[in-house]
Formats: sequence, C-alpha cells, structure tokens
Amino acid sequence: MNPPIATVPLFCYGTLQDRPVQIANFGRELEGRADALPGYARRMVTVIGSAGQATYPNAVPSANSDDAVLGTVYEITEAELAVADKYEEDADYRRNWVTLRSGAQAWVYLRQ
Repeated sequence: MNPPIATVPLFCYGTLQDRPVQIANFGRELEGRADALPGYARRMVTVIGSAGQATYPNAVPSANSDDAVLGTVYEITEAELAVADKYEEDADYRRNWVTLRSGAQAWVYLRQ
C-alpha cells in the first residue's frame, strides 16, 4: 500500500483553469472547487516575454472591498506546483499565499 500523496491548494483564475492547459502541463485534468480572491479585481495585462508579447488575466488589488476575483482551487502535488511555477514564469507572476473568500488559504499567482 502506498502512502497518500501530499497536496497543496492552488487558486487559479486564468488559463490554468483550462482543460487543455492542465493536460499539457500536469498530464491530467484537475478537479477543483469554486472560490474567490477578495479585495482584488480581474484585469488584462500585456507582457513581453521569451515567447513574445501576450495578454494575460491578472488579479490586481482593488480599493473596492466588494471586489473579488472568481476562480477555482485545485489540490495539486508539490511536483505539479513546480510545473505551475515554470508555466507562470513568462508572465512574470509570483506565487503568493492568500486567504480566499471561503476562509481557506491557497497559493495564487499574481504579477509583481
């Protein structure tokens, strides 16, 4: 009998919610639960990276306390988290530990 695999929570609000992106990066479709990141608003940002210029959804701090970014929390392995770090690298996102609307805590990628 194998021991259970430890997982970490990752809150996603952009392309990591897309099935084809999940399969290409993690080799599987992720199952998650809906949640929201309070105090943030969703904005599109343009980034010039190694793959050229691209536009990405981003969560930015909001002065409006009613704002929240909707997304999904996935339980992934530490190895998958490292893959997600690499995936978000070109967009200049950094992983942050946050508290979600539900009260749960999770990692989330935010542009610095």
